[in-house]
Amino acid sequence: MSAPLFLVESIPAGSTFRLDGPEGHHAATVQRLRVGEVLILADGRGGVVHGEVVAVGKGSVDVSVGERAHEPAADPRLVVVQGIAKGDRGELAVQAMTETGVDEIVPWAASRSVAQWRGDRGYKARDKWAATAREAAKQARRSWLPVVAGDPDCSTKQVVARLGAAAAAFVLHEEATERLSTAALPESGEIVLVVGPEGGISDAEVTAFRDVGAVPVRLGSSVLRTSTAGIAALSVLSTRLGRW
Repeated sequence: MSAPLFLVESIPAGSTFRLDGPEGHHAATVQRLRVGEVLILADGRGGVVHGEVVAVGKGSVDVSVGERAHEPAADPRLVVVQGIAKGDRGELAVQAMTETGVDEIVPWAASRSVAQWRGDRGYKARDKWAATAREAAKQARRSWLPVVAGDPDCSTKQVVARLGAAAAAFVLHEEATERLSTAALPESGEIVLVVGPEGGISDAEVTAFRDVGAVPVRLGSSVLRTSTAGIAALSVLSTRLGRW
């Protein structure tokens, strides 16, 4: 099994480092790391350190700092505009998309979104998505944390602006004739992918997206749920871009 990854504010500069707080508790109490075991420290911005546990305390571990490295940010960058879904489907999508390699997730208040994020509830829901992405990134041993956009319920107008500025933009749609597996991809910049909520994307939304250059695409003959469509699309893109 590969070494577990823990997130830190910044990469340690010295030869030793004490991992405490929630991450230290997780290392010492939950995972029960022991002296001599190896781990990875990451800052979520590409910086990583490989280390070895030299002491275990109550809710903390002392680490002998080894090799440091920095992984450059991915280019092209994969952004998914995810329609807000009811229940835990949104969180399931965030978790799996993070494991699949998404670089940014934008919660979208689509016209057919059943769940509505408003006021404090919206910020709490957005924060829950961010926490889900953080834990999934650790599980996947990612050195870069995916960004969960600051606006808890991005409007269609904001999505249109984002699509218009992208190097390439795609809208997953069951009636599309072009396939994502053969669509033209840029060598750099942002690739933005729109995934609708349970009720799908309205005709007006599709028209607005197409007007700024977004291309409706499909993955195959079957219709996927909102919690799985983004994962499948990211898998296609990751393979075509050489990430996988």
